[in-house]
Amino acid sequence: MNDSIDRTILAILQENARTTNTEIGRRLELAPSGILERIRKLEKRGLITGYHASLNAGQLGFGMTAFLFVQTEDRVGDTTTARRLGQLAEVEEVHHISGEDCYLVKVRCADHDDLGRILKEQIGAIRSVKSSRTCIVMETIKEGGLLPIKP
Repeated sequence: MNDSIDRTILAILQENARTTNTEIGRRLELAPSGILERIRKLEKRGLITGYHASLNAGQLGFGMTAFLFVQTEDRVGDTTTARRLGQLAEVEEVHHISGEDCYLVKVRCADHDDLGRILKEQIGAIRSVKSSRTCIVMETIKEGGLLPIKP
Protein backbone atom coordinates (compact mmCIF):
# COMPACT_ATOMS: atom_id res chain seq x y z
CA MET A 1 0.00 0.00 0.00
CA ASN A 2 2.01 2.93 -1.30
CA ASP A 3 -0.91 5.19 -2.21
CA SER A 4 -0.64 8.39 -0.18
CA ILE A 5 -4.42 8.88 -0.32
CA ASP A 6 -5.02 5.45 1.24
CA ARG A 7 -2.39 6.18 3.89
CA THR A 8 -4.03 9.50 4.72
CA ILE A 9 -7.44 7.82 4.97
CA LEU A 10 -5.97 5.23 7.35
CA ALA A 11 -4.33 7.93 9.47
CA ILE A 12 -7.59 9.89 9.72
CA LEU A 13 -9.66 6.81 10.64
CA GLN A 14 -7.06 5.62 13.13
CA GLU A 15 -7.26 8.96 14.92
CA ASN A 16 -11.07 9.03 14.84
CA ALA A 17 -12.98 6.12 13.31
CA ARG A 18 -16.17 8.19 13.37
CA THR A 19 -14.85 10.66 10.80
CA THR A 20 -17.39 10.73 8.00
CA ASN A 21 -16.60 9.99 4.37
CA THR A 22 -17.74 13.53 3.63
CA GLU A 23 -15.18 14.99 6.05
CA ILE A 24 -12.39 12.75 4.76
CA GLY A 25 -13.33 13.68 1.21
CA ARG A 26 -13.27 17.38 2.11
CA ARG A 27 -9.76 17.05 3.57
CA LEU A 28 -8.49 15.14 0.55
CA GLU A 29 -10.56 17.05 -2.04
CA LEU A 30 -12.26 13.83 -3.18
CA ALA A 31 -15.90 12.78 -3.47
CA PRO A 32 -17.35 10.91 -0.45
CA SER A 33 -18.31 8.03 -2.78
CA GLY A 34 -14.65 7.66 -3.78
CA ILE A 35 -13.64 7.62 -0.11
CA LEU A 36 -16.23 4.92 0.64
CA GLU A 37 -14.90 2.80 -2.22
CA ARG A 38 -11.32 3.17 -0.99
CA ILE A 39 -12.32 2.30 2.59
CA ARG A 40 -14.13 -0.82 1.42
CA LYS A 41 -11.01 -1.90 -0.50
CA LEU A 42 -8.82 -1.24 2.56
CA GLU A 43 -11.19 -3.38 4.66
CA LYS A 44 -11.21 -6.16 2.07
CA ARG A 45 -7.39 -6.18 1.93
CA GLY A 46 -7.26 -6.47 5.73
CA LEU A 47 -5.62 -3.10 6.35
CA ILE A 48 -8.67 -2.00 8.36
CA THR A 49 -9.59 -4.79 10.77
CA GLY A 50 -12.34 -3.12 12.77
CA TYR A 51 -13.74 0.00 14.37
CA HIS A 52 -13.67 0.41 18.14
CA ALA A 53 -14.56 2.81 20.90
CA SER A 54 -11.86 3.54 23.48
CA LEU A 55 -13.32 2.89 26.93
CA ASN A 56 -12.12 4.06 30.33
CA ALA A 57 -11.23 0.75 32.01
CA GLY A 58 -10.92 2.24 35.49
CA GLN A 59 -14.36 3.83 35.41
CA LEU A 60 -15.83 0.53 34.24
CA GLY A 61 -14.44 -1.42 37.20
CA PHE A 62 -11.22 -2.70 35.60
CA GLY A 63 -8.77 -0.59 37.59
CA MET A 64 -5.88 -3.05 37.57
CA THR A 65 -3.68 -3.95 34.62
CA ALA A 66 -1.16 -6.78 34.86
CA PHE A 67 1.22 -8.43 32.44
CA LEU A 68 1.83 -12.15 32.78
CA PHE A 69 4.84 -13.99 31.42
CA VAL A 70 3.50 -17.48 30.78
CA GLN A 71 5.47 -20.68 30.19
CA THR A 72 3.67 -23.61 28.64
CA GLU A 73 4.32 -27.22 27.73
CA ASP A 74 3.18 -26.63 24.15
CA ARG A 75 5.29 -27.89 21.29
CA VAL A 76 6.74 -25.33 18.90
CA GLY A 77 3.98 -23.99 16.67
CA ASP A 78 1.14 -25.25 18.88
CA THR A 79 -1.13 -22.31 19.72
CA THR A 80 -3.71 -24.24 21.75
CA THR A 81 -2.77 -22.58 25.04
CA ALA A 82 -2.56 -19.13 23.46
CA ARG A 83 -6.07 -19.52 22.06
CA ARG A 84 -7.38 -20.64 25.46
CA LEU A 85 -5.73 -17.67 27.14
CA GLY A 86 -7.23 -15.37 24.53
CA GLN A 87 -10.73 -16.66 25.29
CA LEU A 88 -10.60 -15.44 28.89
CA ALA A 89 -12.75 -12.31 29.25
CA GLU A 90 -10.15 -10.45 31.31
CA VAL A 91 -7.33 -11.13 28.84
CA GLU A 92 -6.87 -8.15 26.57
CA GLU A 93 -3.79 -9.28 24.62
CA VAL A 94 -1.76 -12.45 24.06
CA HIS A 95 1.66 -12.20 22.43
CA HIS A 96 3.92 -15.13 21.47
CA ILE A 97 7.38 -14.00 22.58
CA SER A 98 10.96 -15.19 22.33
CA GLY A 99 13.05 -16.19 25.30
CA GLU A 100 12.38 -18.34 28.34
CA ASP A 101 8.66 -17.54 28.45
CA CYS A 102 6.20 -18.46 25.72
CA TYR A 103 3.57 -15.72 25.99
CA LEU A 104 3.13 -12.21 27.28
CA VAL A 105 -0.48 -11.73 28.38
CA LYS A 106 -2.15 -8.43 29.23
CA VAL A 107 -4.92 -8.75 31.82
CA ARG A 108 -7.49 -6.17 32.96
CA CYS A 109 -9.28 -6.82 36.23
CA ALA A 110 -10.83 -5.09 39.22
CA ASP A 111 -8.16 -5.49 41.90
CA HIS A 112 -5.61 -7.82 43.54
CA ASP A 113 -8.30 -10.28 44.66
CA ASP A 114 -9.73 -10.45 41.15
CA LEU A 115 -6.24 -11.00 39.70
CA GLY A 116 -5.63 -13.81 42.19
CA ARG A 117 -8.90 -15.43 41.18
CA ILE A 118 -8.00 -15.22 37.48
CA LEU A 119 -4.55 -16.71 38.11
CA LYS A 120 -5.87 -19.57 40.25
CA GLU A 121 -9.22 -20.42 38.69
CA GLN A 122 -8.75 -19.57 35.04
CA ILE A 123 -5.10 -19.57 34.03
CA GLY A 124 -4.23 -22.23 36.60
CA ALA A 125 -6.98 -24.42 35.16
CA ILE A 126 -5.20 -24.58 31.80
CA ARG A 127 -3.19 -27.79 32.18
CA SER A 128 -0.54 -26.84 29.64
CA VAL A 129 0.49 -23.74 31.62
CA LYS A 130 3.71 -24.63 33.49
CA SER A 131 4.24 -21.32 35.25
CA SER A 132 3.59 -17.63 35.15
CA ARG A 133 5.20 -14.47 36.47
CA THR A 134 3.09 -11.40 37.07
CA CYS A 135 3.96 -7.72 36.73
CA ILE A 136 1.33 -5.36 38.10
CA VAL A 137 1.08 -1.97 36.41
CA MET A 138 1.44 0.89 38.88
CA GLU A 139 0.68 3.68 36.40
CA THR A 140 0.02 3.79 32.67
CA ILE A 141 1.84 6.62 30.91
CA LYS A 142 0.88 5.79 27.32
CA GLU A 143 -1.40 3.13 25.94
CA GLY A 144 -3.11 2.36 22.67
CA GLY A 145 -0.78 4.41 20.54
CA LEU A 146 -1.41 5.08 16.90
CA LEU A 147 0.68 3.58 14.11
CA PRO A 148 3.03 6.22 12.64
CA ILE A 149 1.43 6.25 9.18
CA LYS A 150 3.02 8.77 6.84
CA PRO A 151 1.20 9.79 3.61
